[in-house]
Amino acid sequence: MNAVIEAVGLRKCFGTFTAVDGVSFRVEAGSVFGLLGPNGAGKTTTIRILYGFSPLTEGRVTVFGLDIAAHHREIKARIGVCQQDNTLDPDLSVEQNLLVFAGYFLMDAKIAAGRARELLSFFALDGKRKAKVMELSGGMIRRLMLARALINSPELLILDEPTTGLDPQSRHQLWDKLTELKAAGLTILLTTHYMEEAARLCDTLVIVDHGKILVQGSPAELIRDHAGRFVLEIEGRDPQTRRFAKESGLRYDLLEQRVILYSDGDEASLEEARRAFCPAACLTRQASLEDVFLRLTGRELRE
Repeated sequence: MNAVIEAVGLRKCFGTFTAVDGVSFRVEAGSVFGLLGPNGAGKTTTIRILYGFSPLTEGRVTVFGLDIAAHHREIKARIGVCQQDNTLDPDLSVEQNLLVFAGYFLMDAKIAAGRARELLSFFALDGKRKAKVMELSGGMIRRLMLARALINSPELLILDEPTTGLDPQSRHQLWDKLTELKAAGLTILLTTHYMEEAARLCDTLVIVDHGKILVQGSPAELIRDHAGRFVLEIEGRDPQTRRFAKESGLRYDLLEQRVILYSDGDEASLEEARRAFCPAACLTRQASLEDVFLRLTGRELRE
């Protein structure tokens, strides 16, 4: 497959602080590529580099085979960006927000109007065409921002936490639309804090922390390699449980009030633990991407 994005040795410093530290990856055409990481891990800084908003300290980025430093105007004309914050114009109607944005790409007025109607229909916003932004729900605002990012028919769509703050219904509606866009061949790069979102949408993921890539692979590969197939959570602080975890040969996490055991598929050790330590509060479940994320980045709260 052809690479839409190639990032090699990205490094971004703000004074003495290094926000992105030697990051390298490829985004293949027609794929959905996800950047995961805790707050402050370097995700947003990385994508700002990719669309030319933040210049590199070191490294090289090509988008569509073009160097971002030398061809940022040409690249920006071929991409769509949906940022975290609501940057819609509250004084304009839903349709006007799209048409004004289309003007930045010097689109013909008739073509822009047709494209706006198409996108409003696609995102189920036809009935709100003349409404002001402040009259929209949170889910509608996110759909409108996504529509605006698509007004120029981009070849690459960059989404920074596209569903943050949405209710489950709105989140699932947006996932469905992104799945349709992927099926149509659009290349998508997104950051997210929702592990279910990443597992559902992404072909390839990288997990970053402190500006560095920790792991890279498909969601299924990362779960298999770092959490296995099954998880047993045992409540309490029983010393015998903790001793068993250390001696079992299983991967494990010792938390303040829980012991978590991870199995690659051989359930004999998990069954032994269930019989010995689970007369009451235990949970057996399949391993998930959230297990991988927490094992690699830690469970402590971040600023």
